Amino acid sequence: MARKQRHSNIRPRGNRAGLFFWHLLERDTRWRLTGALVLFCVAVFLAYHFIIEPTTRRWLGYFGDSRIPQGFTIRGIDVSHHQGPIDWEKLARANIGDERIAFAFIKATEGTTLTDKQFGDNFCGAHRAGFVCGAYHYFRPEVSAIAQARHFVRTVPLTAGDLPPVLDVEEKGDLSDDALSDSVLAWLRYMEGIYKTRPILYTYAKFRTQYLRSKAFDAYPYWIAHYYVDSLTYQGAWKFWQHTDRGRLPGIRGDVDLNCYNGSMYDLRRLLIAE
Repeated sequence: MARKQRHSNIRPRGNRAGLFFWHLLERDTRWRLTGALVLFCVAVFLAYHFIIEPTTRRWLGYFGDSRIPQGFTIRGIDVSHHQGPIDWEKLARANIGDERIAFAFIKATEGTTLTDKQFGDNFCGAHRAGFVCGAYHYFRPEVSAIAQARHFVRTVPLTAGDLPPVLDVEEKGDLSDDALSDSVLAWLRYMEGIYKTRPILYTYAKFRTQYLRSKAFDAYPYWIAHYYVDSLTYQGAWKFWQHTDRGRLPGIRGDVDLNCYNGSMYDLRRLLIAE
């Protein structure tokens, strides 16, 4: 049986007008395919850059990743009511990596009126268990910095041998960059006047570089929050590194923040509130 002649994908022959339009059609198809490929590549790049890459490290935390950065010998934690009741005696026998836990930061206050409901139990329990203790205040940019500082002083019984007061800054609110800087500095300077030592500034690396760029902040010990990385790329000086919010330790139900100190125990002792 004779084969049927196929007419698809056969260029017209002997007709110049037909050949001209066929070339146009071929070129238009190639441009369409090239354009579609370029758009696809751009879409993949944007999806990776804005969606996948920023959350890649975070997913490690969701799956329980709490890798311990190497090269540090002084380890610590920070806690609040989110951890619930803590068995401080059991915690005193626990390790982070190969090192015993040396220090504990405890949430104390927030804004001008709020006191963490576990603060009293945590602060006393940590002291009794032999930890070097500190307390932190969560900063609210929409209210007076001095009123917030006074609330902290009234609430927290810091004494000689404790870590300096800590200001936790994570919100900008409606303030301009300059207004936020002025307000944060007002809290820090007020506390420096009370305790005769420089308070500790806590914030995320990105927040620090975006909103707290003033060189005035370089005078204060920096506690940097940056999770799920093996090493820091932050270029400035820092004293404490909160490297995960997914740590697991005996004596605490659920997750807890893990930290390390950038220095020796001698350096840490020099940082404490003096007699």
